Amino acid sequence: MKTIPLYAMAHARSGDKGDASNVGVIAYDQRGFEILSAWLTPDRVRAHFGEIVRGRVERYEIPNLRGLNFILHDALGGGGSASLKTDAQGKTHGMAMLRMLVEVPDDYAPPAVGPSGPLAPGGEL
Repeated sequence: MKTIPLYAMAHARSGDKGDASNVGVIAYDQRGFEILSAWLTPDRVRAHFGEIVRGRVERYEIPNLRGLNFILHDALGGGGSASLKTDAQGKTHGMAMLRMLVEVPDDYAPPAVGPSGPLAPGGEL
């Protein structure tokens, strides 16, 4: 097994619904989705966010899109105009999720993404 950052395997998008943050993770390939389906548990996601998430984490699978959607409850300090948090709408939670480290099999090589990014041929993670 080896450890790679989630951004090497997927992209993410996030937003809010009241005091809950919504984070969608979409794997770049099918094998990555299978690995992430096993690795990205609600408990691991909650632990990754630490004190930011004060409530439970729910997970929904969207296999036809190779996606996982997470609802992070009580994560926005009341949400929108009720919160004193810098990001009361959860827009940065997707980027924060992508910084998570994921254990993958040694033979898994994420697909190259972008012409000059870290995953392009010859690039480094």
